[in-house]
Amino acid sequence: MTTAEIIAVAGRHEVGVYGRQPLALVRGEGVHVWDADGKRYLDFFAGVAVNSLGHCHPAVVRAVQEQAARLMHVSNHYYTAPVAELTAALCARSFAERAFLCNSGAEANEAAMKLARRWGAEHGGGRFEFLATHGSFHGRTFATLTTTGQEKYHQGFFPLLPGVRLVPFGDLAAMTAAVRDETVAIVVEPVQGEGGLATPPLDYLRGLRTLCDRRGLLLVLDEIQTGLGRTGRAFAHEHAGIAPDVMTLAKALGGGLPIGAMLTTERLAAVFTPGAHGTTFGGNPVACAAALAALRELTSPALLEHVRDVGGYLRERLDGLVAKHANAVEVRGLGLMLGLVLDRPGAPIVARCLADGLLINCTAERVLRLTPPLIVERRHVDEAVDVLDRALGA
Repeated sequence: MTTAEIIAVAGRHEVGVYGRQPLALVRGEGVHVWDADGKRYLDFFAGVAVNSLGHCHPAVVRAVQEQAARLMHVSNHYYTAPVAELTAALCARSFAERAFLCNSGAEANEAAMKLARRWGAEHGGGRFEFLATHGSFHGRTFATLTTTGQEKYHQGFFPLLPGVRLVPFGDLAAMTAAVRDETVAIVVEPVQGEGGLATPPLDYLRGLRTLCDRRGLLLVLDEIQTGLGRTGRAFAHEHAGIAPDVMTLAKALGGGLPIGAMLTTERLAAVFTPGAHGTTFGGNPVACAAALAALRELTSPALLEHVRDVGGYLRERLDGLVAKHANAVEVRGLGLMLGLVLDRPGAPIVARCLADGLLINCTAERVLRLTPPLIVERRHVDEAVDVLDRALGA
């Protein structure tokens, strides 16, 4: 089918919850994708930071093919080698001692919130309240929607989950003042992806860790978008030199396949006894095989150094656009998770880039989000910035 035919069929049959670009993609390789009409695009969005190893990375493809031919699903009534190997690898590469596998970032955050409330009920004197931040995005289930600090996502879904309050992001004093006797956990992203790439100072995360330790709270870090090399470290909290009590992952973890994980300590995990939580498809053998292959690559020292190098170069080139164009205000973010802030809505810029063969995204209305595959090279950065330069000057 052509692009027009694919769009027409989808328009007749899909539930219309996505504000899609007029583009139908059929193939991907490395940092490029091709549409149904054969046009090639440089992908600086990477499926919302999912394709961190690029499209169809050979190691991930090989792992998927081999596992799909061997075992695809048996449910969590039984053990499988891919689950055992992946949970062991996640714990070995992080602060965690236990991992729960699920299907998405929202499910991972849902599990984290349930774990925190269960811990509060059993060991926290009945504490139950979550403190989250304005501008955040944690998912679209009722629990994660409530902790998402963007009113546009709440419309039409009231009443939301009780026991959640929102405070300004990056404001340690406000968070400290917000803690009450019933507060059980603080839920925060190290960098707000959907919230416009807002990036707090490093002492914010350090301060939250100290606050949680002092008040007996759990620190839950949503690293669904920042985790697994995106910021130049395996996990973004490593920049601040702290560890959370609970961390959630998804997006890049599966190398392109859907999988999520909630990581925590032995002490906290003990409150999740058999039957307390679960999921039918979590720990799917094929998704786990893909994640194992991806994890090996994403946390390798060589790739992390590459992200810091190319991320620094991309920031320099974007700073050059700020100096050149009056409509470009500032650059935000870490590593290869960067945002170019505009003084006007960014949708027209995204459309111009699309027409010129570059895929980017606009979030928080005025922030151009650039999250290319972590394998991106400086020559790709130059190509992308040239397109952005033309789009900003049009």
